[in-house]
Amino acid sequence: MLVRGDTIAAIATAIVPQQGSIGIVRLSGAKAIEIAHTLFDAPGKQPWESHRILYGYIRHPKTKQLIDEALLLIMLAPRSYTCEDIVEFHCHGGIIPVQQVLQLCLELGARLAQPGEFTLRAFLNGRIDLTQAESVAELVGAQSPQASQIALAGLQGKLAYPIRQLRATCLDILAEVEARIDFEEDLPPLDENEVRASLEVVLRQVKDILATADRGELLRTGLKVAIVGRPNVGKSSLLNAWSRSDRAIVTDLPGTTRDVVESQLVVGGIPVQVLDTAGIRETEDTVEKIGVERSRHAAQVADLILLTIDAQVGWTDQDEEIYQQVKNRPLILVINKIDLATAESIKYPSQIKHFVKTAAAKNEGIESLEKAILEIVRAENLTAANLDLAINQRQAAALTRAKVALEQVQETINARLPLDFWTIDLRTAIQALGEITGEEVTESVLDRIFSRFCIGK
Repeated sequence: MLVRGDTIAAIATAIVPQQGSIGIVRLSGAKAIEIAHTLFDAPGKQPWESHRILYGYIRHPKTKQLIDEALLLIMLAPRSYTCEDIVEFHCHGGIIPVQQVLQLCLELGARLAQPGEFTLRAFLNGRIDLTQAESVAELVGAQSPQASQIALAGLQGKLAYPIRQLRATCLDILAEVEARIDFEEDLPPLDENEVRASLEVVLRQVKDILATADRGELLRTGLKVAIVGRPNVGKSSLLNAWSRSDRAIVTDLPGTTRDVVESQLVVGGIPVQVLDTAGIRETEDTVEKIGVERSRHAAQVADLILLTIDAQVGWTDQDEEIYQQVKNRPLILVINKIDLATAESIKYPSQIKHFVKTAAAKNEGIESLEKAILEIVRAENLTAANLDLAINQRQAAALTRAKVALEQVQETINARLPLDFWTIDLRTAIQALGEITGEEVTESVLDRIFSRFCIGK
């Protein structure tokens, strides 16, 4: 578990050599203001007050050598991100200034923050709950506008609020049951019908929230799409046209692509990782053989296959062989080079339900391809549209335990078992719901969650 009470420091912005106009060094803890006073020279009579920005110079505390011309942001407890005293040195961007400032902060008594430690302190100090903390990381890593909106909804408590309400209802039911166990003679009989109705409402809402898991995962991690086919059917041209770039080398020579080429796109608000694979064929070329094997692996791990064929040649035995290898995956047949084809129709296996025609070299058919992809996403019930919230894998696991426990309570009631048996699964459901918001969470869970954060957040 991370130590609380000391002062932590970290670079809070992405630092790229010779790029970026601003670099921020953030401190949080009891010594933050003291360190700032030691390093920062604010000319004139600028007030050192909370939520003020001071202009001045960062100097070495002993030699008084000028390190940087900077701004200093002050946020005193409890009105800060961590509910502790926070200062931020807003330096010139680049590696050298911010690293020098960070090193001086460490020499003056701060320690380097661990990944996610600023957000962890915000959670431990009660400023945010665990769902909001996870939303911070999801917002930083969002790969599409929709993923960003889902993360913002979580940050605003749109997931925490219904979970707390469900947990409160379960606690009320548990209190009623335990009261009948302890004071049976002094209280009226328990209204089983009311308990059943309350449990049914809670269980239905749990299932509704749980149903957002797959869609939320799609928004967060994206869709992995592999372009496969025999050599020289236009796979690389398709990638270039789709990504509007020259990511892949395009020639008339078969076997040009020797490895898997990746490109990141967004289709209908869904992040898409496109893999342009080497043409699949038997070859004696050692390097190309490795590329073919990687192509086969990419096809097996992809969420969606774009099986690309040449409209001039039509469906060949080699296409059939590749199809047999990938037909167990969601698949779209891409009939490319349609601008060069003389035949109006191409024969292919009737089992293929989704197909598009493209002329990648002329940037034609890309819109139809994206529509076909979204149709398959909707057909798999993974559409990410109109989501107000979406749970992650950890939250889904906890919610699943709550669902199972609540269903067990219902079975216990139906079996006419004693009230003591009711409380066992009710407590399990309450604990599982509490794990989602952090009201009941272990140290190991916190370590696992915050270790995935970047340092400085």
